[in-house]
Amino acid sequence: MARKSSVERAVKATGGFSTAHKNIVVQYENADHRTDDILSGIREDVLGKGVNESDIVKVDVYIKPEDHKVFYVVNDDINGSIDF
Repeated sequence: MARKSSVERAVKATGGFSTAHKNIVVQYENADHRTDDILSGIREDVLGKGVNESDIVKVDVYIKPEDHKVFYVVNDDINGSIDF
């Protein structure tokens, strides 16, 4: 048991999945959409609505490729969408 917790502490200290660089791509109809680009578009849209970036604590994203839309909810309060 002591060895397992030592390994867990080492992973937390040095990284692991939670700190690893991630690249997620949604492919639909011969087009690639990177999640970083989707999140950047959402950020721009929310900031354009007058929300301060420091006030954003939660972002829920719903991708509907068949509608070519990405819907989002920020802080359980602000709804919007961007093109996919």
